[in-house]
Formats: sequence, C-alpha cells, structure tokens
Amino acid sequence: MIYKQFKDKKLSYLGMGNMRLPSIEGQRDKIDEAAARQLIKHAYQKGVNYFDTAYRYHGGQSETFVSSVLRQFPRDSWYFATKFPGHMMQYKNGKIIGQGYLANENITSPAQIFEDQLERCGLEYFDFYLLHNVCETAYDLYTDEELGLVEYLQAQKKAGRIRHLGLSAHGRPETIDKFLSWKDCFEIVQIQLNYMDWILQDAGKKYEVVTKHGLPIISMEPCRGGRLASLNEEANGMLKAARPDDSIASWAFRFLQSLENVSVVLSGMSTMEQLEENIELFSKNDPTTEDENKLLRRAAETMIDLVPCTSCRYCCEACPQDLDIPKLITMSNEIRFDRPFVMRFTLDAMGEKELPSACIACGACVPLCPQGIDIPLVLKRFSEDLAKLK
Repeated sequence: MIYKQFKDKKLSYLGMGNMRLPSIEGQRDKIDEAAARQLIKHAYQKGVNYFDTAYRYHGGQSETFVSSVLRQFPRDSWYFATKFPGHMMQYKNGKIIGQGYLANENITSPAQIFEDQLERCGLEYFDFYLLHNVCETAYDLYTDEELGLVEYLQAQKKAGRIRHLGLSAHGRPETIDKFLSWKDCFEIVQIQLNYMDWILQDAGKKYEVVTKHGLPIISMEPCRGGRLASLNEEANGMLKAARPDDSIASWAFRFLQSLENVSVVLSGMSTMEQLEENIELFSKNDPTTEDENKLLRRAAETMIDLVPCTSCRYCCEACPQDLDIPKLITMSNEIRFDRPFVMRFTLDAMGEKELPSACIACGACVPLCPQGIDIPLVLKRFSEDLAKLK
C-alpha cells in the first residue's frame, strides 16, 4: 500500500468509503453485517487505514457499524472520518430546521449531533471531522455567526475531540473558494474528482482552488458510482487498445494518481473483488501519462453530448439578462450525461433570473463566442431538461 504524508500521519492512498457497504437484498440501507465486516477487516489487514463515513450513510447505520469493526484494532492504527450534516439543515429565527432525511428530527444545536455521533461510535475523538457538502444551499448555515457551528467545532478540536477539521464539497468552484477564504481553519478538503467530472462538474477548477489554498485533497467518487467501471463500446475499445490487460475501472484510479495534490482516494467498495483490485492498484504508483489523459478525454467525449465551452466569458459581456452563461453550459453538459442529484444544491440556490429560462434568445452572445456555440439553443435545451427533471 502506498501512503501519503499528512502532517504527522501517513494516510493510506486508498481509503475506504462506507456509503455503499454490502447490503441485504432488497433493503439498500440494511447492512449485510457479515459481508461488510469481512470487507472492512480485510481492507485494514491489507494496509487501508482511512475509513470515511457520514451521519446518515446506510440510514444512520454506517458510522456505528464501521467504528464497531475498527475498534477491535489498536486505536492509533486507523483513522476514522465522519461528517456534520449541515447541508440538510437551515437556520432561521434562532432555530435549526431539518430537511430531507433530517426533516423529522428535533435538532436543538450542533452539539446535539456531534455528541450523538461520538457516543454512538464509541469513540473519544474523531480523527477527521468534515462539514458535509459545502455548497450553495448550505453556505449560509455553515457561515452563520449566530449559530457558530465552525467555532463550536474549533472548540472541540482544541479539546482534542477532533484531530483534524475539514470539509466535503459538491459546490461550484467559486463557492468553495469563497468558503475557504472565509475561515482559515480547515486542513483537508474532500471533492468529487474523476476524469469525467473534470469536464462535467468543473472538477479541474475545484482541484485548482483547493490546491491554491494549500490544502490536500481527498477524492470521492473516483469511478462516479460505478459509471466509469464500464463505458460505452467505443470508449471501452479505445482504452483496451491502449492497455489490453487493464480493467476499465483501473483507468479512473490511475488518473487520480496523476494528480499530485490528492492524498486519499476514497472508493466505495462493496465486494471483495473490487477491494482486491484496488489494493493492487494502490500498491504501486502508476499514474496516467499526459497522452493517456488526452485519450481519457476522447473516451469521455464519446459518452457526452459535450458543448465545447472554454469559459472565456466573452458571451457574458453582451447578455442583457446578465446570465452566467459558462456556468449554465457546464451544468447543461452534466445533466445531459446523467441526472445528478447534487446539482439540485446549486439549482435551489439560484433565482429565476439566473436560470436558463431567463434567456430571451436575443442572440447577442452568439457572434462573441470563439467556439461558435449556438448559446440560445443550448440554454433552451437546458431549460427543457430541467423541466423534465421536475
């Protein structure tokens, strides 16, 4: 196993994500405890020491189950990472209001969640504690001075109950940049990072933003929930021609090895076969080359109806509606590849005047686009795609 230095710790390059543990057939949230226990123990015995979970993974079972398995091993030989679910909360009139999976919970304070997590996990401290999904809709809660969530967590760190404070983020690059500029207390950032989202979710820019702030990165969704383990026939053929003996999934992990600022690659392994393959991949450093990264981009482009926007922003200068056209085009590219649930966090924070439906199709942007994109048509199509989602 390769290890990466993080302050006074050596973190396994391969980390185990615990959102997709083996589950009982027909009961997605119900963990198959025998299979999952075997998987976690084998990962640990093969050198994995970073285990990631969150407050409500597997309906709230993941935190307690993973910690119960790990506690049989020496406490200083593994690192436990979990998250505060602020992305599922609002703070209004001095009260915390739960949303989504927290809608029916009576939450009185950040301390209530944190103390509950420590108690249920049977731990005296968390090695890594992250704000869950810093994004456009969660930004105000995480930065609310009256609520004082980050200040509370800093106090827990000072008391030794959190060893390292970080955040995970599905927000736009500019949102992540703004947040990291707001407080200089975070030590590590977890973002969705893979060669497909390098294009679709501006992951390349997110990588640059976090790196600019001097923080190491934890990569989540390296195979995009399994989508990059098997591509279409053309893309599979391209990658197999280049490296016949390699699995398609291995390309996704090797791509991340080519990014110097990635400290941990989280993989949500749910079978022993996946675990064994990934352990082998991270027993040696074999990053993709520059030519291989170009090949990956060509393979990805066979799978997406990609609008070739370069974010030069010339189009924005002429828009009478003051739309952020490059942002909308990036989102349009993503939605035409998949139906990404995380996009709703960005969409929910946007007003009517910011959405593609605000385009009046005046065409003033078109002659300014170096790529010759029919921008009104793209925005019309995006608006129609959003309507289908609703």
